[in-house]
Amino acid sequence: MTTPASAQALPAGPLAAQENSARQIAALQKLKQTQTKAESKLDSKLAVESRVRRDRSAAAATPYLQSGVKVSATGTVLVDISVEEVTDDLLGALTKSGAGIRAVSAGLGEIRAEVPFAALTGISGRADVRKVETASGAITASAKRDKAPATKETKEQKEARVAASVQSALEQRGTAALVTSEGDRAHNADTARAEYGVTGVGVKICALSDGVDSLAASQAAGELPAVDVLPTQEGEGDEGTAMLEILHDLAPGAALGFASAFNSEASFADNIRALRQQLRCDIIVDDVLYFVESPFQDGLIARAVNDVTADGALYFSSAGNEGNTVDGTAGHWEGDFRDSGRIVGKFAGTAHDWDPSATTQVFQPISTASSAQVPVTLHWADPLGASANDYDLYLFDRNGNVVTFSQDVQDGEQDPYEILQTPTFGGTGLRLAVVKFYGENRYFSLSALRGRFSDSADGLKAFNTPGVTVGHSAAKQAFSVAAAPAAGPLPFDLEPGDPANPRGPHPGSFSATSPLERFSSDGPRRVFYKADGTPITPGNFGATGGEVRAKPDITAADGVLTSVDGFDPFFGTSAAAPHAAAIAGLVLSGNPGIAPAEVREALVNTAIDLGPAGFDGRTGAGIILADRVLAYTGASPQPRALAQNPTIAPTDGGDLVDPGDTVSVTLPVRNTGDADAVSTSVVLTSPTAGVTIAPRSQNYGTVQKGQTVSKVYTVTVPLSHPVGTPVVLDARVTFAAAASPTKATFTFSVGRPSPTVQDFAYGGAPVAVPDNNPLGASVTIPVSGVGRASRVSFSVDGATCSTATGATTVGLDHTFVGDLVGTLTAPNGAVATIHSRSGGGGNNFCKVVFADSATAAFSSVTSANAPFTGTWRPTTPLTGFAAVIADGTWTYKVVDAAGGDTGSIRAVSLHINGYLTPPPAG
Repeated sequence: MTTPASAQALPAGPLAAQENSARQIAALQKLKQTQTKAESKLDSKLAVESRVRRDRSAAAATPYLQSGVKVSATGTVLVDISVEEVTDDLLGALTKSGAGIRAVSAGLGEIRAEVPFAALTGISGRADVRKVETASGAITASAKRDKAPATKETKEQKEARVAASVQSALEQRGTAALVTSEGDRAHNADTARAEYGVTGVGVKICALSDGVDSLAASQAAGELPAVDVLPTQEGEGDEGTAMLEILHDLAPGAALGFASAFNSEASFADNIRALRQQLRCDIIVDDVLYFVESPFQDGLIARAVNDVTADGALYFSSAGNEGNTVDGTAGHWEGDFRDSGRIVGKFAGTAHDWDPSATTQVFQPISTASSAQVPVTLHWADPLGASANDYDLYLFDRNGNVVTFSQDVQDGEQDPYEILQTPTFGGTGLRLAVVKFYGENRYFSLSALRGRFSDSADGLKAFNTPGVTVGHSAAKQAFSVAAAPAAGPLPFDLEPGDPANPRGPHPGSFSATSPLERFSSDGPRRVFYKADGTPITPGNFGATGGEVRAKPDITAADGVLTSVDGFDPFFGTSAAAPHAAAIAGLVLSGNPGIAPAEVREALVNTAIDLGPAGFDGRTGAGIILADRVLAYTGASPQPRALAQNPTIAPTDGGDLVDPGDTVSVTLPVRNTGDADAVSTSVVLTSPTAGVTIAPRSQNYGTVQKGQTVSKVYTVTVPLSHPVGTPVVLDARVTFAAAASPTKATFTFSVGRPSPTVQDFAYGGAPVAVPDNNPLGASVTIPVSGVGRASRVSFSVDGATCSTATGATTVGLDHTFVGDLVGTLTAPNGAVATIHSRSGGGGNNFCKVVFADSATAAFSSVTSANAPFTGTWRPTTPLTGFAAVIADGTWTYKVVDAAGGDTGSIRAVSLHINGYLTPPPAG
């Protein structure tokens, strides 16, 4: 630990201002020095807000202070809780304290919760809680003009808006031209697809962003195909929808997926892994930065990126819209801490000297024109979760008053991180100070995200350095993507008096003279620690230590049209990243099995240099063009022959398969690829004991692009085959292509379903569904005496149906049932989604049956159908439960995925048919 130098006045202008600054910092440091153990586990803003609420003298000492803590009208605050282990005891204690659980990552030990402010120290005081922090903020990388606080749309307004958009899209479909990103032309993707015949077939590209509110409207308009959304992770907002449209424009044959990145930092990391592991995404792209992400070590999100890239996925991420030093649009400085020798408070701490000359300057001035609602982050070169050097961050007005601050405790167990936000409406003459409260000098990074450091009117000089690109975008194997306009210029100035924003080449294509967007973030990125916290250069945590990652990697188009309201045009590196990801999708489509390293080589080596010769910290290798990339890798249109669901027909003319029957199985093969499937053959086998198949293999010949060819097989079921046990068929389709073979598994049931429906009901007390809580509420239904199920349906019951709030005579009372996701789990663990965010603002389920035989899907209902009654198809078919052993405990779980509405599970039932027992032989 270093010893503070003797006290010296801060050079903040007039003597009164200097003394004012020192006095107010001293008051804040006094609070830090006298914290209890529980308070020390709160972030400093929560701790000071708590103390100020209890002690008026503390508030009087800092009259202009804004802690930045957002306490709701009901006295709650959204926080991230880091814990030793997520346990039922901990979750129960949080719930008992009045907390609403918003996101849980058991693997990462993180919980996001809406907590009563008065309960904070009780939670932080637990031995199993490591830290309680104000919920980490995040931003997407779209470039928009207005920073003014937006009026939040109500759920009812959103429902009405989306419904109107869907209806309008349906009415105009076929008459209105589809919207295509200008990036398709500017990247030569349109001509590349025509020349090489590849469309993205065989590749799955998945996006992470805020949400996909208008997904249904884009699909109704024909702008998007089916999208595989991770359950309950549709998020809120529409940047995800706009990104998906770009992906589909450039790689129209690719399958698409989505998950929200906005539940929490840990949830974002979990969703990255889930997109790869559960949805099997080949390429993942995001446009989100969490402020907590370290520049100097791979954190939770970057480690998830490392995991999926190690598993073979390609990962693309927006470089960010935080500006660059060449264009003078950034507010970023990083370098070694220079001890000014000036104590800034009564107790301890010396300020950083920003001026490398003989002049000492301990303030960094913020541009008045971009001073509103700017997140300012401070990171330094200590390992995550083990910082023993305590740095603090303060924001002053021009009179030396502390406006806001961040002074968390770092004593060996915390992250090297502080954050504050400038006032809602900014201010004139705002300035920052970085204070080393105690410890060693370290390399550090100070970023005013989408603000600027610029000289002040009272003589302070601004200091900027390159390298504002941070976080998972700078992961080693990630592609960090900068932005260049494809068409028209950004329609507003970043700051008054800025040079004109650049224009893109559309209807032409990018060239060496194409300009970069002035807001695009620059690199490089210096990293001091491996992901596990091991120093890269032990003992050297200064400007010559660590390793330097060349970021961003490449540049792609922004400023393009989508059909999504608010993203027409779509500016920002948020738009650039999906253009790059889609071009990579064309590469994978035309080169199945190509190594990720070869894709990187192709993108980097064929990029057109936009900046200084060679790689540079603004554009990376340069702008990528699809035709140049595919010329480098080569590409061939690939067939994709897939076995489809077979038709089953007993040869005795019966309508059901019995033990001992011979069955005619018609197996179609469809070619969904970009080329004809030549020399196609199928091998059909069964792992089911005693089942024989003839012929075992058949030649399907050439299956043309888009064509389906069928062949018939004879399957014999042994007489000894147990009733209710399905026959399993494994199809292997071989054809002349790198993607060969493809495999599929099908089943058909054996035995006669019992005509008798057995009913099993939940018999317990009503169970409240927690509001906006991923843990949800569950009820169990015991089943016995059925054996294997031949048919399953599920009902939400009730005696008298109404839309009344809190109705006790319905099966599930809940306002705004569009908040709800309901799942049914069988004793063997098989899960079906019954309903998922359908019904909008309508209230209550009552006498509603979910059955595969229903004419209409429940996903088609609107609030006008409330109370929800009748028979509907569930979200996923219940045929997945056919042939499971029904005896045991079934679970119906309801998760409320949005805030503001409540209700209870009251009466639900299972309806199961078993199988008839065959007559004795002879």
